[in-house]
Amino acid sequence: MKTITAAVCALSLSFGAGVGLNTAKAEEVKVPVAQQGQQDIQVPKRGVSKSHVEQKFGTPNNVEGPVGDPPITKWVYNGYTVYFEYDHVIHSVIHHG
Repeated sequence: MKTITAAVCALSLSFGAGVGLNTAKAEEVKVPVAQQGQQDIQVPKRGVSKSHVEQKFGTPNNVEGPVGDPPITKWVYNGYTVYFEYDHVIHSVIHHG
């Protein structure tokens, strides 16, 4: 019985030691947040009204919302999305890729 236990332990150790030999390796590419997306694209600034955004940037390609309380509306343009709370911009996000 001791011989079988010793053989199983030895087999387990040799199998476990070989598991780490076939690990894949990959290069990690880090891009600072400030360098992501297009740098030259103009987006609406926080606090401006919907009417100002439409006047300056045109009609959006798609409008979603309002949703929730406070109501959040999303206007999607080519290259960026603008989020409104009630009638004012709260955030503009540049699309990646």
